[in-house]
Amino acid sequence: MQKPARDFSEVKRIVVKVGSSSLIYDTGKPNLARMEMLVRQLADLHNRGLDILLVTSGAIGVGFNRLGYSQKPKSIPEKQAAAAVGQGILMHMYEKFFAEYGVMVGQILLTREDFSDRRRFLNARNTMYALLGLRVIPVINENDTVTVEEIKLGDNDTLAAQVAGLVDADLLLLLSDIDGLYTSNPKTDPGAIIIPMVTEINREIEAMAGGAGSSVGTGGMSTKLHAARMAMHSGLPTVLAGAGSEDIIRRVVAGEQVGTVFWPSVRLDNKKRWIAYCAAVQGKLHVDEGAVQALLHRGKSLLPSGITRVEGVFDMGNTVSVIAPDGREIARGIVNYSAGEVNLIKGLKTRDIQGVLGHKDYDEVVHRNNLVLDI
Repeated sequence: MQKPARDFSEVKRIVVKVGSSSLIYDTGKPNLARMEMLVRQLADLHNRGLDILLVTSGAIGVGFNRLGYSQKPKSIPEKQAAAAVGQGILMHMYEKFFAEYGVMVGQILLTREDFSDRRRFLNARNTMYALLGLRVIPVINENDTVTVEEIKLGDNDTLAAQVAGLVDADLLLLLSDIDGLYTSNPKTDPGAIIIPMVTEINREIEAMAGGAGSSVGTGGMSTKLHAARMAMHSGLPTVLAGAGSEDIIRRVVAGEQVGTVFWPSVRLDNKKRWIAYCAAVQGKLHVDEGAVQALLHRGKSLLPSGITRVEGVFDMGNTVSVIAPDGREIARGIVNYSAGEVNLIKGLKTRDIQGVLGHKDYDEVVHRNNLVLDI
């Protein structure tokens, strides 16, 4: 159901993400005026009694400039070195700006494993709750000094949505160098108009997303849509707005019609949210069109008869991605058999599982209760 107006008067906890392109000039130097403006607004909301969590990019961008690179390094060790240097510089600037308003901040660095491992997930949440209880603003970034592809979240839009779900936030605010979702790329199409409200992220909306828009950033519109979808499935609204707009954070919280608001859709339970967005995907199950229809439109489990190809190495209990014939990921789920076992039974009827494997623990390769659709 569409909402006629924005009412964030009951919001108590906000996660604000600001991107690299909003914090760093094209020269590679930090945009101190922008940082000061954002900090002042966050400190004012904090003084009002709201819980504020800041997810910030910029460590690698600040670091590679300080190290003398003319452009972002490409190798992982060089990026990690830049992050190691830049993270300290970035945090020092935040501490200085927030201290001017009498606000304490605390640094939290996270990787994908902090969300995929249940114990680490709870530890991260407990730390954030402790900081909020002490009236400290957590300043959060991906731990780029140690991350490699296998444990990398990929972008801070995703990280911000993960954090918002982790702490049961009431609002996610994504600040960028673009001031909302447009019908087309406003940099190339003068007729592009902003979309003030989205209630469903469908293929038409996804078609409007482009690539990364900055030489210092990693996330484009597609990552913001992914983050908004995650937040929608967590039951909280997301606002995408321009970081450079005057008093943008205050105006969003006041309910002004700025940027694009994504209203929450059906809320996933904690287990399915974890499967969809936190669990590490260990492999892929390619399925035929009959399986696609059964999963998406008839609420069925994934049976071996609909599987055409197995990709990756995984064990029973791991999370796998379900891929349609056109290459789309249509679902994720916890698998009941190993990759080797699924390879042996793919395309077969459930009655044949016992004869092929010598045992049949489940009829389903992925049960519908452990399956998240259309993520």
